Amino acid sequence: MTHAVSRRSVLASAGALIVALRFSGARAQTETGTGGGPSKHGLPGSLDDTPNIDAWIRVDASGAVTILTGKAELGQGLKTALLQVAAEELKVPFDRLSLVTADTARTPNEGYTAASHSMQDSGTAIRHAAAQAREILRDEAARRFGVPAASLQVRNGAVFGPHGACLAYGELVRDQLLSVEASTTSHLTSPADFTVMNQPVSRIDIPAKVSGGSAYVQDLRPEGMLHGRVVRPPSYGATLRDLDVAPVERMNGIAKVVRDGNFLGVIADREWTAVQGMRALAATTTWIEQQALPDSADLPDALINLPSRDTTIYDEGRPGKPGIAVEATFSRPYLTHGSIGPSCAMAQFQDGLLTVWTHTQGVFFLRNAIAGMLRMPTENVRCIHAEGAGCYGHNGADDAAADAAMLAVAMPGRPIRVQLMREQEHAWDPFGPGMVVKLRAAVGPDGTIADWLHEVWSQSHMMRPGPPGTLTAARLKSDASPPAPPVALAQPEGGGDRNAIPLYAIPNCKVISHFLPDMPLRGSSMRSLGGYLNVLSIESMLDELAARSGQDSVTFRLRHTVDPRARDVIETAASRFGWAARVKRSDSTGFGFGFARYKNLEAWCAVAVEIEVVRLSGAVRVRRVVAAVDTGQVVNPDGVRNQIEGGILQSISWTLFEQVTFNRTRVTSVDWSAYPIMRFDSAPGAVDVHLIDRPGDGFYGVAEAAQGPAGAAIANAIRDAIGVRMHDLPFNPARIRKAIGA
Repeated sequence: MTHAVSRRSVLASAGALIVALRFSGARAQTETGTGGGPSKHGLPGSLDDTPNIDAWIRVDASGAVTILTGKAELGQGLKTALLQVAAEELKVPFDRLSLVTADTARTPNEGYTAASHSMQDSGTAIRHAAAQAREILRDEAARRFGVPAASLQVRNGAVFGPHGACLAYGELVRDQLLSVEASTTSHLTSPADFTVMNQPVSRIDIPAKVSGGSAYVQDLRPEGMLHGRVVRPPSYGATLRDLDVAPVERMNGIAKVVRDGNFLGVIADREWTAVQGMRALAATTTWIEQQALPDSADLPDALINLPSRDTTIYDEGRPGKPGIAVEATFSRPYLTHGSIGPSCAMAQFQDGLLTVWTHTQGVFFLRNAIAGMLRMPTENVRCIHAEGAGCYGHNGADDAAADAAMLAVAMPGRPIRVQLMREQEHAWDPFGPGMVVKLRAAVGPDGTIADWLHEVWSQSHMMRPGPPGTLTAARLKSDASPPAPPVALAQPEGGGDRNAIPLYAIPNCKVISHFLPDMPLRGSSMRSLGGYLNVLSIESMLDELAARSGQDSVTFRLRHTVDPRARDVIETAASRFGWAARVKRSDSTGFGFGFARYKNLEAWCAVAVEIEVVRLSGAVRVRRVVAAVDTGQVVNPDGVRNQIEGGILQSISWTLFEQVTFNRTRVTSVDWSAYPIMRFDSAPGAVDVHLIDRPGDGFYGVAEAAQGPAGAAIANAIRDAIGVRMHDLPFNPARIRKAIGA
């Protein structure tokens, strides 16, 4: 089935992509897992799915206020930002609010914390729910005072009436007062009156993290807790032939050895004992492996030659117009999430009920998957989010939770803590998929882009829990769950084809997505999904066309940009960087620029960089980075800068260092020496982020906005420095030396 999008619809509403695509036989799915169907109640954000105000705002008789969200803190500063929103609209001091994050027994179901949707979905819901709760409490005070509501003032968690009368929120609350459905109209605080929003409030999650306090799921230590470790097969599809559990069972401190098909685990009273037991158990196993992986040295060709489901996602004009033509093929390898702290979870099975503490990005979907894996009623499983040491995508968190659940059920009554080993995390991580982009474009005699053809090959970027078969343990146990079918995320957000439709005004343009149902390596969501490679490829081609036609690359971009907000971030980044006055320090200096609007729906971001290439070694030194971002109404300026800075650093690491390696049998990049990431000595000398505030605007997702533009800016700077365009990521020293003939 082929679906095309018109240029008119892409450029409508200031260049935003606002079309919806229909997929026969299936409802379009988004990365958050919430469907993407029509509005149910006409309410903003996640209120549309959970309209009751007391699902988001709770006030008790003491005046204590609790905010509830179905989203999870993943290091993006979400807790702080949501409390700022609630404090602003409720008129309650920030430090008097408490927050409950994703918990299947307590909070709304907001799907996955993914796709930069947290503020757009949950922040919007909480803002409107808080504003309406404030009005309900004020109206109740007016009823008791016997005066018009408009004559009252609300501040500091209380309503003030005539002659000094005052009723605190706790005094106003009565049964079911806030147990009402939200209305479609909210009286939101004007940005001119903000006292908490748009302020750099210190993040509430940082103190414990920097002081060694209890901050992560890894830190949980309830009374009676035991430690678990699992033994993973050495490769995909390996089957257990022989093992001897007796020597391990006789080890001091080993409480139990668990085997269920190809799933193996140990439970011990101390963590080091569990590690020793795991290693001893692994040493007694014999596995049957198979050579089922492609040749990693030829990964782009292997991906292009896999069976594909092809969809034309954009088709405008008549591509094939003549001009100065450029063709290029770009590729990215598989990427691991590289979480510094290995994934961890804790589970307890007691009285037929299973509770799991986990740093998953989707507690409700994980609950369903674990219940399916264990053949338990869903209502007997509870998943509670506890922060983990970074993920930004589907890493090993869900697998660790499933492992903990398996061991907890095998030993009821005691909390079981399971932490993956580094080699397990790196070998079994649901990787960011390898991808290929082919581009053909031409610039016409008038200096504008005359022709554009973009093709992208990618497997699924959405294999998160839901079906039990997304969990490693579920596929290893004796009554194994079948692998989950691959999910092709729909446009306009997309998966591998995310950001494949250029935001620039191009009269003749065609974009084709080649979805690969077969997955050579296990893959799933990683920050920005296909947006990183698609933007890097598009922006690299923009630079090539500008160079071939003798035009400055920023001027060339602006010439094709009709969206005024896109123009603003491009011009701001270029101006703050000093693009027009840039001067090379040496013949190894390079300048590069990149721009995108994430998903063509969320935040606008432009990045300019200066680099130095050490020609003898091939190493790239990033001297300085300047970024401009428009994320709509800013809640916490420091939080936005944190996200853009972090995205830039992560993108530099992907672009210059990271690559999963494997042979025909197994993954080989199972430690930090085989899978290098950016270290402190490779960090940029300076990163400056400039915010374009839009008072009164909505929230646009910003957490993944910098990945594509930053990678593109680095790619273009390398081209500027060495005179050769690099195509196959990562642009590591060996490839740069080869490119320059060193």
